[in-house]
Amino acid sequence: MDFEKVLRGFGVGGPRVDTVLAASGAYPGSPLMGAARLTGGDYDVAVDTIAVGLVTRVEAEDGDALIEFHRAWVAAGFTLAAGEHQDIPFTITLPWETPITHAYGNRLSGMSLGLRTELTTEELADAGDVDVLAVHALPAQEMVLSALDHLGFHLRHADVERGAIYGVRHELPFFQELEHTAPPGWPVNELELTFVADAEGVEVILELEKHGGLLTRARDAYGRLRVPHEAADEGEWAAELEKVLRGALAELA
Repeated sequence: MDFEKVLRGFGVGGPRVDTVLAASGAYPGSPLMGAARLTGGDYDVAVDTIAVGLVTRVEAEDGDALIEFHRAWVAAGFTLAAGEHQDIPFTITLPWETPITHAYGNRLSGMSLGLRTELTTEELADAGDVDVLAVHALPAQEMVLSALDHLGFHLRHADVERGAIYGVRHELPFFQELEHTAPPGWPVNELELTFVADAEGVEVILELEKHGGLLTRARDAYGRLRVPHEAADEGEWAAELEKVLRGALAELA
């Protein structure tokens, strides 16, 4: 009997939890529906909690890490019988600042984001597998990206960095950078774009980078504008983006 308890402590013969999503993709600020699919093991188990959490890979000076940035409780305090099968539905609303993984219908290079389901009992905590989740750009974000592409800035890579943006209020302990190559004729090397979305719209933070040389130092310039969710005229916003970028460029002159 004692040996059986030891095995249970390692999860041997215990319950299993998997996640089934109603859709493989979602948008920042939108609900994601699914079910925690439970399979009982070799013995009855008193389940303490079941939770789902959003996770993403974040870069930091001390190395990359997979961190959970949002969690929702699915169920708590029930018994799962040996061999029993249960599907427990849940709905989790993605934070507005959730990093996007897809734009223009394509996956962004460098991005990884998923949903992890955790089951805890008195004897074990099973974090389960991470289900890959596609987070699509909001219409306003898509429009900004399209407008930048129209101006000749081409999206190259995306990542998530730990920390905060100076002077910008945001809830999550990290921010996403969408790196663009600059078009010919612009005396900069690249543009880094960050979106900070909320229920009313999207804050667009633009950083122009000019690399240093043998006798010159690297320099940065910043621009910022806000785009409401209902914005629709891409041409108008392309002109506004160019105005903000040209203003930032003047700082590098």
